[in-house]
Order: sequence, then structure tokens, then C-alpha cells
Amino acid sequence: MKVKVISVLEDNYMYLVIEESTRDAVAVDAAVPKRLLEIIRKEDVVLRAILTTHHHWDHARGNEELAQLFPGLRVFGADERIGALTHKVTHGQELTFGAIRVRCLFTPCHTSGHMCYFMWEDDSPDAPALFSGDTLFVGGCGQFFEGTAEQMHTNLTQILGTLPKDTKVFCGHECTVRNLKFALKVEPENEMVKEKLAWARQRDDEDLPTVPSTLQEEFLYNPFLRVTEEPVQRFTGRTDPVEVLRMLRSERDTFKKPKERPNPQAMLAFDWGLFEPFLEKK
Repeated sequence: MKVKVISVLEDNYMYLVIEESTRDAVAVDAAVPKRLLEIIRKEDVVLRAILTTHHHWDHARGNEELAQLFPGLRVFGADERIGALTHKVTHGQELTFGAIRVRCLFTPCHTSGHMCYFMWEDDSPDAPALFSGDTLFVGGCGQFFEGTAEQMHTNLTQILGTLPKDTKVFCGHECTVRNLKFALKVEPENEMVKEKLAWARQRDDEDLPTVPSTLQEEFLYNPFLRVTEEPVQRFTGRTDPVEVLRMLRSERDTFKKPKERPNPQAMLAFDWGLFEPFLEKK
């Protein structure tokens, strides 16, 4: 099982998971078809399915176009709002793509229909992979757009937090530096936060992804997974884990917001190549 990390839009990730013996592939959050098709051609694979974590346009925008390009393409997700959806999945449901096994993990909160995907191959020495969408980030968690702190606490502690500790975490956005700056504010004496932040800044300077992390690492520096730790509780002024999580999210929502963000539609147009005719040299 080979995972291709594909950077698109402002800070999104989509992924192409390749079954190396058959050269079949599964896409996760196929937001930009043009870029995905480039990788499919380069890797010489056949796209068999799309796994969509949630319906937001920057994760699901490419589904309709890809479904037209690949007749019979299966599109999996847990929300009727997902474009071109062919298979609605439920919590705990397992899918098989050649040797690749997938367990669907329902994590409502960021959206009411958010699904994470846990992947592995039987009898493989490689660590399993978690495609966590906008539920769990490197050093952070998603905003509670359509859910509650109680739901996110369940997601992080009972559903994702109980996966094997060597699980590689492939999240939906590159926001590691911002997340870890906040984590350092929460736990200024946490050496793991300092080390990971320095590493992430270096990766950012070199325009390299910070994914994947591992679940084991996340428990050392991600404040949203450390709600029972005394320094995190002291920062929030709360001891109940759900209340700690609620306060953390509230503080993170107002923490050093970027002053200006590029227009999402403009970024999408660039990724689609709509501006290329104007940018070509004469």
C-alpha cells in the first residue's frame, strides 16, 4: 500500500492510495481532478473508488467530474450532501480494495456526516494509515461547525484515540505550524511541542508536507488529545475533559487568525488551470 500525498488549493491534502500488486488506486478527498489525473497518469494506476471524508467543497468538489471521466467509479461517504455519492457507508463498515482493507469510522462534529477511513493490509509489516479529514490534524482538531465538544471528545478518545499507536495520520489540511504554535501557548514547557514545531517550520520553509504523523506522537504534543494533562487543564481553567476540549477549541478559534486568506474560488481556478492561457509565455 503506497500513499501519495497531494497538495492542492491553499492548504488542502488529497491522497491517492495505490495497491501495488494490481496498480489499482483509491482516492481520498478528490477535490481537484486535474491534479489527481496527473498523478494517476504518472503512477500508471487505475482509479477504482473515491473515499470522501465530508461534503465541504475543498474535499469533495471533484467527485462529479471524476465520476463522469470514469464510468462505474464508486464514491463512498456518510453524507447525502457529498457529490456523486454511490455508496453511503456507516460506522464500523469495512471495505476491501484488493489487499487494502478499510474500516469506516464515523466522527460527526466538524460536519454532521464526517467519516474517517482507517486502512491496512493483512500480513503487511507497514503501519496502518488513518485518513482523518478535518477531525484530527497534526497538532490539532477540526472546528465544531455542525457538532459539539462532547462529539469531538468521543471522536478523539474513543474512536480515533484507540487505534494502534503506530497508525500514520494523514489529515485534510496543512496547518501544523499554526496548530503547534497554539500548542506551545497551551504547554510552553512541553519539549515535544518545541521539537515538533521546529521540525514543522523547517518543513514549511522547504515547502514539504508535515504529514503523516503517528497517533503515538499526537498524544505527546496535540493539546486536543491531552485534555487530562495538568498543564492543559491549567491553561483552560477546567478539569472535566469535555470542558477542557471546549475551551481549547474556543481559544484556538481566535488564536492568531491570518489577516488575509486567498479567495478559495481563485485558488480553485488556479488548480483547475483556468488561468493557464493567460499565464503562458507568448
